[in-house]
Amino acid sequence: MTDYLFDAPKVFSVPVKGESAEYPVRRIFCVGRNYAAHAAEMGAEVDREAPWYFTKSAAHGAHSGDTRPYPPGTENFHYEMELAIAIGKPVFRASKAEAADAIYAYGCALDMTRRDRQQDGKDKRRPWDMGKDVEGSAVMAPMTRAVDFGTVADQRIHLEVNGEVKQDATLAELVWSCEEVIEHLSRYYHLAPGDIIMTGTPAGVGPVVAGDRITGGIDGLDPIELTLTEAE
Repeated sequence: MTDYLFDAPKVFSVPVKGESAEYPVRRIFCVGRNYAAHAAEMGAEVDREAPWYFTKSAAHGAHSGDTRPYPPGTENFHYEMELAIAIGKPVFRASKAEAADAIYAYGCALDMTRRDRQQDGKDKRRPWDMGKDVEGSAVMAPMTRAVDFGTVADQRIHLEVNGEVKQDATLAELVWSCEEVIEHLSRYYHLAPGDIIMTGTPAGVGPVVAGDRITGGIDGLDPIELTLTEAE
């Protein structure tokens, strides 16, 4: 047995409905600008040639229902409501059918973003890590197995801040489908169980402050919730 200099980090895992064991998260991939209306509100266009990605650290995962401090280094912290895909089997250079078969579960997720730090990256042509890979910024609700959820179609996806609806769309508005995203991403990575893909957010993103309660949902999935407290 390997002896470590300090305690190894705890594995971030997500409950799955109907399973006694949890889904351990290995990597988190995020699809950028996968709803045309959101791309437009950000002053950009959808890349119709292929999806593109950024990543978040599994160590920055959080659970639905958590209370988290407003993060340091930002004055413009935004919510983004998303559908998350959990990969259930190894897949590399997948066909669309293989991509569909690799989906183990779906869940609600929040991609919390330091928008001002993201804008710094855009303005200076630098990576978005300071804006996107933020502690506690990959919030995940308990997942539902794909076989129980059924086909991703026109299910409603929505988000509220303190009870006021801010995002309201359907999964039919996804530019790149779940299968298309997996098919494409598997050309560049050996995807495997433990990999999560967050599929992008609809229009209506905006800032939150300490004291705000964020709620959201997707028809057929467990809802999601996050409360922000004062910065530490």
